[in-house]
Amino acid sequence: MIEPLMIPELNPIFRLQWEQAQGCYVLLFPEGMVKLNGSAGEIMQLIDGNSNVQQITHALMSKFPQAGDLTVDINEFLSTAITKKWIFSK
Repeated sequence: MIEPLMIPELNPIFRLQWEQAQGCYVLLFPEGMVKLNGSAGEIMQLIDGNSNVQQITHALMSKFPQAGDLTVDINEFLSTAITKKWIFSK
């Protein structure tokens, strides 16, 4: 379960970077690459090991006010990212 004060952190085996050739953010790891869609890339950019879920959600809702409440979508992505071991929580 994703809690508002949980602080997500990128798993150190992954590296997030913009891939010009792919036109998107990707997660690089020793065995390959995960291509992220636009929403996932926006969320992953904010995962710095210091910001909690509430702060990440607020930042994205401020950046994309036309999208409305993004809480459920962000929490679903974070749950998936934890399951895939892309991130973990402190």
